[in-house]
Amino acid sequence: MNDGDKTNATDTPNPFLPSPGDLQQWASVMGRAQQMMVEYALGQGAAEKGAVPVFDPGQWLGSPATKIWAEQTTKMWEQGARFWTSLATLTPGFTPETAAETPRDKRFADPDWTANPVFALIRQTYGMLSDQLLATTRQMPGIDDAARAKLEFAAKNMAEALSPTNLALTNPEVIRRAMETRGESLLKGLRHMLADLSRGQLSHVDQDAFEVGVNIAATPGKVIHETDLYQLIHYAPTTKEVFAVPLVIFPPWINRFYILDLNPAKSFVAWAVEQGLSVFMVSWKSADASMTEVVWDDYVAAQVDAIDTVRDLLDVPHVHTIGYCVAGTTLAATLAMLSARGEADTVKSATFFTAQVDFEQAGDLKMFVDDSYLALLEQLSAPGFLDGRYMAATFNSLRGRDLIWNYVVSNYLLGNDYPPFDLLYWNGDTTNLPAKWHRQYLVELYRDNRLVVPNSLAVCGTPIDLRKVQTPAYIQAGREDHIAPLASVWRLMDNLSGPKTFVLAGSGHIAGVVNPPAAGKYQYWTGDNDAASLADFEASAAETKGSWWPHWIGWIAQQDSAKTPTKSARIPGKGAKKAIEDAPGRYVKQR
Repeated sequence: MNDGDKTNATDTPNPFLPSPGDLQQWASVMGRAQQMMVEYALGQGAAEKGAVPVFDPGQWLGSPATKIWAEQTTKMWEQGARFWTSLATLTPGFTPETAAETPRDKRFADPDWTANPVFALIRQTYGMLSDQLLATTRQMPGIDDAARAKLEFAAKNMAEALSPTNLALTNPEVIRRAMETRGESLLKGLRHMLADLSRGQLSHVDQDAFEVGVNIAATPGKVIHETDLYQLIHYAPTTKEVFAVPLVIFPPWINRFYILDLNPAKSFVAWAVEQGLSVFMVSWKSADASMTEVVWDDYVAAQVDAIDTVRDLLDVPHVHTIGYCVAGTTLAATLAMLSARGEADTVKSATFFTAQVDFEQAGDLKMFVDDSYLALLEQLSAPGFLDGRYMAATFNSLRGRDLIWNYVVSNYLLGNDYPPFDLLYWNGDTTNLPAKWHRQYLVELYRDNRLVVPNSLAVCGTPIDLRKVQTPAYIQAGREDHIAPLASVWRLMDNLSGPKTFVLAGSGHIAGVVNPPAAGKYQYWTGDNDAASLADFEASAAETKGSWWPHWIGWIAQQDSAKTPTKSARIPGKGAKKAIEDAPGRYVKQR
């Protein structure tokens, strides 16, 4: 070899070794990551001691049987994990043909899950193990349906948690992004993760993209009445005449009210105002230590107070009402109480958004009402209220793949920027719950299903019977609702005795409700309101494309179409109730 050959051999870069620039970059990334970890640890050390982690609702399902089962399945997953990380040769069942199969699971949409033999085998192995886990759970002998449902739920969450897509070293997209960014994506993801750990909640959205009252919950109005439990917002009219009968909306207090007022394009509130309704909204206070003794009676009394406040303000005999989710359940109890007291005529109509009164078929949430969960709930509610982050974690666990692990991969492993999505911002804006009320609700309704047993429950001292409710009712359900399942919402048709209209909306618990006409999305079904069963209703139902909101406002007009000029008390703050502050008020901003 001559001198020239020696020079060429020395100068030729080795493609398998990182360049000095790359080494310097990765060293910088590791140094910055270490600094972030130190700063986080110091911050945690200065924070309050003994905080309870909120990221693992799966632990809330603990029982001896579940723990034994979990130990056995964990061993199986450990074997599978060792198999994934020690792939030296392909197994007999693996062929190029099976590798080329297009995965139906969107988690494995990256081409390398099919094209790369190693990742294809990891994907197939995971699919085989997770299918076996779920099948074993479904076939486990000697357990009742409730125990089986709990085990299936835990198995599904375990399978989703242990997906190879959730690990940086077994996700080809994460590896590729890290190499392309020379580690910056991992550093950014670590920053996201530490920020979430500090706030005790998984982030779905850019927290700085929205400000309540500025670009979300911004429909003009005034707070005209408040108690220790709620504020009442009166929205500014936009029409010269309004319906004589006003509308009072009761949102669920497990969330912020502005799900119905996200932005002008999506706001049910703004749309209802444009239709000529005088709209009043209840904004519930997030629970604190002052609400230790608050129970369900207090929320029923608050609904009656809001109804009477609006009736007195506008000098009208009755109001239209809307109850969403848990507030719809409470509205049914309120109507039953008013009926028992001979005061039913104070409510002209009742609209139920995805509300339940019969909890026999209430879905996966029924798994969170056993003794072990209630005992844990008592521990978590020691201050007299339940931190809303626990409820958020519970609801997220119902759709863990979409609402937990999807964001773990996107935010932490890939280091993607958070999207400025108003619905996800609302979803993360949690409210605290009064501990006594929450336990009462879970035990008496979800577990014992007493609301549909005549006179089993008394509200504000009055025994209630839903069969006595004659108020015209509009009942809306979501076809894919996982929180208030369609079959469960249908039971309202069986338990109320007045004229009823049932509307089945496309999509789920939120998108099925918040579906403005201008969006042109989804569809709804109407059918025989005298059908003996949900199956009979669906057999008779006719589909209409788009939003069901126009159908609802037509139904409202059928109840009472009279109009009145927009003046005096119909303008927020101009009647006997003076403006306390601008909408959306301060309660919705309190933590």
